[in-house]
Amino acid sequence: MTADQVKGKRFRGALRYNLAKVEKGVAEILDTNFSGIGENIIMKEVAMIKALRPNLQKYFYHTSLNFPPKENLSNERMKSIAKDYLSELGFNQHQFIVFRHRDADHPHIHILVNRIGFDGKVVSDSQDYARSEKVIRDLEKKYNLTPVTSSRQAVERAMTKNEMEMMKRTDTLSVKLKLQTIIGNAQKQSHSVPDFIQALEARGINILFNQAQTGFVSGISYGFEGLIFKGSALGNGFKWTQLKGGLDYEQERDHATICETNTRTRSILSDNGLRQSAGDGAIHQTVASNMPKRTTASAQRTPGEDDTSISNFASGQRQSSQKFGRTESACEEPSQRHFELSEVAKEAGILVGGIIRGLLSPVDTDNYEDMATINEFKKKKKRKIRR
Repeated sequence: MTADQVKGKRFRGALRYNLAKVEKGVAEILDTNFSGIGENIIMKEVAMIKALRPNLQKYFYHTSLNFPPKENLSNERMKSIAKDYLSELGFNQHQFIVFRHRDADHPHIHILVNRIGFDGKVVSDSQDYARSEKVIRDLEKKYNLTPVTSSRQAVERAMTKNEMEMMKRTDTLSVKLKLQTIIGNAQKQSHSVPDFIQALEARGINILFNQAQTGFVSGISYGFEGLIFKGSALGNGFKWTQLKGGLDYEQERDHATICETNTRTRSILSDNGLRQSAGDGAIHQTVASNMPKRTTASAQRTPGEDDTSISNFASGQRQSSQKFGRTESACEEPSQRHFELSEVAKEAGILVGGIIRGLLSPVDTDNYEDMATINEFKKKKKRKIRR
């Protein structure tokens, strides 16, 4: 079972949507505590309770509980599940109405509930999605329903509706599904980062690591059949934070290998260009005449995952920087690069005090990743000078 939640301030719109389904004969009302089922009656009663908290904007939930197609559930069983769901989330003394829809290939119900209780108390919406997921996992056990893998445990991102429709039309696997299969097999067969890279490139997959100048890797993306997928678009098991745990990875040792892989990938994708695709779940954008363009992240972004844009991915040029009047190679050893930067910075009078000197020193490599501390120091120094 899955739950889709929407918080809002337009109770009437959600009510009309569901009542229209009832009028068309594709939905029915399973349960409610309103005195009537007409739109005007319900909205008058909602307004009475809303007056207890006039300043609360998002005062209602519109939630759909979705069951697998093979679940054979009676109205009474669905009604019981809905009431337990509301009770577990704290909606014990609140206005609600439950609709069962029959216009899809899977059983599902829609629940409209007022967050403001009859006593004027409001159910908190803090961590509501996480709390909802816990409740539906418990309800699956209680009612012996087909279990659904939670979003935290899911290794592979499920196919979208557009992907499934495309597979039906073309009778071929989607690019994303192919990628998930190939990468999954490569993970099982690889022990080190070079092994993993070699296994994927041998199968036509180009990898781009989100690698900082320090060598630190924060994310990964995959290029396959003209499309680019962030690790998070494929599922938790394909993100760098998960991958590196199953590989023999050392940042300093594997820095050059990863950097060379990035250079190869950018060159290949720049030569081939990228095509636009609908419904594959990829990060994609047409690249005309090999000119780089920006792209936006996919719908559900995972914190800390690769934010690499199409321009970085498609560019055939090696990364360079004009900082301090010099050009830096992306594959230059981190220790040497930081040593040179620190020397230039010292000459410019930027480094003050032993702490900052230590952060930029090539001796203490553990601090290379934490450039935020240096930047914060610079900001504070500028503020002091202005004062």
